[in-house]
Amino acid sequence: MACCSCLCCRCCCREGETRTPEELTILGETRDEDDEILPRKDYESLDYDCCINEPYVEVLEGMDNKKAKKYEAVKWLLVFAIGISTGLVGLLVDFFVRLFSQLKFSLVGKSVEECDDNVCLAVSLLQLLAFNMTFVFIASVLVLIEPVAAGSGIPEIKSYLNGVKIPGIVRLRTFVCKVIGVLFAVAGGLFVGKEGPMIHSGAIVGAGLPQFQSITFKKIRFHFPYFRSDRDKRDFVSAGAAAGVAAAFGAPIGGTLFSLEEGSSFWNQALTWKVLFCSMSATFTLNFFRSGINYNKWGSFQLPGLLNFGEFKCTDGDKNCHLWTAVDLAFFVLMGIAGGLLGALFNCINKRLAKCRMRNIHPKAKGIRVLESLFVSMVTTVVIFVASMTLGKCRDLSTPTSNTTLSLMSASDEVNSTIRQFFCENKTYNDMATLFFNPQEAAIYQLFHQDASFSPVTLSIFFVLYFFLACWTYGVSVPSGLFVPSLLCGASMGRLVANVLKINIGMDIYSGTFALIGAAAFLGGVVRMTISLTVILIESTNEITYGLPIMITLMVAKWTGDLFNKGIYDIHIMLKGVPLLEWETEVEMDKLTASDIMEPNLTYVYPHTRIQSLVSILRTTVYHAFPVVTENRDNEREFMKGNILISNNIRFKKTSVLTRAGEQRRRCQSMKSYPSSELRNVCDEQVGVVPAEEGQDLLQQMLERRHTPYPNLYPDQSPSEDWTMEERFRPLTFHGLILRSHLVTLLIRGVCYSENQSSASQPRLSYAEMTEDYPRYPDIHDLDLALLNPRMIVDVTPYMNPCPYTVSPNTRVSQVFNLFRTMGLRHLPVVNAVGEIVGIITRHNLTHEFLVSKLRQHYITI
Repeated sequence: MACCSCLCCRCCCREGETRTPEELTILGETRDEDDEILPRKDYESLDYDCCINEPYVEVLEGMDNKKAKKYEAVKWLLVFAIGISTGLVGLLVDFFVRLFSQLKFSLVGKSVEECDDNVCLAVSLLQLLAFNMTFVFIASVLVLIEPVAAGSGIPEIKSYLNGVKIPGIVRLRTFVCKVIGVLFAVAGGLFVGKEGPMIHSGAIVGAGLPQFQSITFKKIRFHFPYFRSDRDKRDFVSAGAAAGVAAAFGAPIGGTLFSLEEGSSFWNQALTWKVLFCSMSATFTLNFFRSGINYNKWGSFQLPGLLNFGEFKCTDGDKNCHLWTAVDLAFFVLMGIAGGLLGALFNCINKRLAKCRMRNIHPKAKGIRVLESLFVSMVTTVVIFVASMTLGKCRDLSTPTSNTTLSLMSASDEVNSTIRQFFCENKTYNDMATLFFNPQEAAIYQLFHQDASFSPVTLSIFFVLYFFLACWTYGVSVPSGLFVPSLLCGASMGRLVANVLKINIGMDIYSGTFALIGAAAFLGGVVRMTISLTVILIESTNEITYGLPIMITLMVAKWTGDLFNKGIYDIHIMLKGVPLLEWETEVEMDKLTASDIMEPNLTYVYPHTRIQSLVSILRTTVYHAFPVVTENRDNEREFMKGNILISNNIRFKKTSVLTRAGEQRRRCQSMKSYPSSELRNVCDEQVGVVPAEEGQDLLQQMLERRHTPYPNLYPDQSPSEDWTMEERFRPLTFHGLILRSHLVTLLIRGVCYSENQSSASQPRLSYAEMTEDYPRYPDIHDLDLALLNPRMIVDVTPYMNPCPYTVSPNTRVSQVFNLFRTMGLRHLPVVNAVGEIVGIITRHNLTHEFLVSKLRQHYITI
């Protein structure tokens, strides 16, 4: 199987080099467009960096220590509320999943046990089909209402925390469809888990709760003007996602690390404490209610998460028993290699299935997606039923001890036993039915803690069937997680290895440990997580001694799988065309500079611009930010006497240009206030050397001096004769960035002044007014042009960011990438040595595919 996995992954999964259509034309190569999906440019980026404009500065100036502490206290309260809410959501999902599953398995199981012929079994199969297909139909219809609710949601949340805005991903309607859909999908018998959707649900709670309003339900709207920025929202989403992991696995530290490793690109110490506190709140909220409901022991905290691995320990008095030994590490490494190969094969097949769905199912009517979900449900149900009835072996049931409790819950509260005795005599059980005819969590618990042996044939058949059915199911139009199916598939592989070593070779090993390591190996091979998954599994088992073997296994599985393809979540991000930024660039990318990857064709606005120009720019472009610039003209003095609009722009430029002469005069004025006569004399001497009028002439000369060509990015090259006049003589002095949302807000609120007025007469907007419509700012096409006077002028300078991060054209790509990703930027202007903007860099200019194409062009050029 390993050889087949290697062959398949090498031929169809290699995430190797990509070429743009333009490069394929240059090189004379062709490629089917279905084989490659490049990042789409219609995804909007988030603004993690603050826009330091005048309204924002006014808020900062009005913020004293007392208000800052209140603001921080409100943040902590909201984080606490997010944790509690996520825990309650997990409780709701778990309660109804168990209720529906117990109802289904009790009725069908009773029908099977009372059967004595094949006709009766057919009736039992029809009953099971009716339950499963009804539940799956409800889940699939909910996804039709909100398509973003499909899948686990982890790829979308990972993209969101990376800085990409996915439409509808954190809406209330998505939350309702996700929560209700996942409980019906799991109860419907599909090989999916509820842990992944829990992470998505927690992220939605984190995004929506601090806003105190809903776009779906417009009546839910409270006046709460705080935390209305992408920066605050993304921090709360990080906390919510971590709380979802904590609630799913009872692993608050693992949830925090998951949010750091897999999601959040931008992190700080204060956020770490808040995320950990939120995760703790979710874990203990869920633990409190589950322990009280299931054991009637309120406050006992016995069930920390939705997935219970149980307690791993040897039988009392058995001194020869060890959970694991140093010799076992060699087998753990081999299992890690196998898990990486199988995970790569799983991802390869699932990627091909996803592409097939994108070509043949998604473009068709939405009802086709429902039919596919029902077909998968029908096939899965028939396989489960037939395998349980015909392929199972009757195995002797060992006497349970204190550490081999056969049930996940107390006997008094349990409706169904996790042991299935279909067509087996007393004190024996049907091993295949025990694995298939139970909730997945119960099957995992059986593989971890059942002392009685499972048949190697049963384990092999179960692994193969579960592998392919889980791979087929992940991607259908239902809310679905992948953690539990991967754990169950890997646990069966680990238990199979334990049977071979224990029975055939005669080694004295603990079977539960090998089942746990197998689960970790396969899950690590599929999702390629290391740090957070290690801590999650350690916290779930409550056994710190498993730290070393789990970490080694996950690292080996990741390294092995990475030889062939990416993790399953990264693959689905790529299939959606999301421009995700990795942690760092490749070393060879430093052969490129900012000038090689920037976008030189700029659409810009002036500090004072007419309304008709702004409307034209906004309606004919899709850019989300515009540089605010002024042009360097030789005849500025003539314009100063004439057109007031250009006069205002030139005056703004003059007041914003910093020169050494002007800075020296300012320092001299400040030194005159010193009592020392020596300082006054020095200042007077320097002022005498550079009189005010002469300084003004120098300033004017600097503004007017543009007789040289546009500054060349490569000094060793001579100016090209093909340069146009604008390229030679229209350099743009950069003053700041103005967001599209802010421009539209200014137009809608009528922030402008007429030509016969001063710009000081323009109405001023506060920070609360600027962010009132967040996160759904109005669109320019919704603007009624009849209400606007196209000749009016808008002064954008109070609302632009005058101090964004900038880079030099000669900055290396690794520096550009680290600055952009670390600071969470949305736009990065490229400014030359004399303050002129020469281009702009966005997220799409830093994607791996774009950098590879530019590197190839660089090689072709040299």
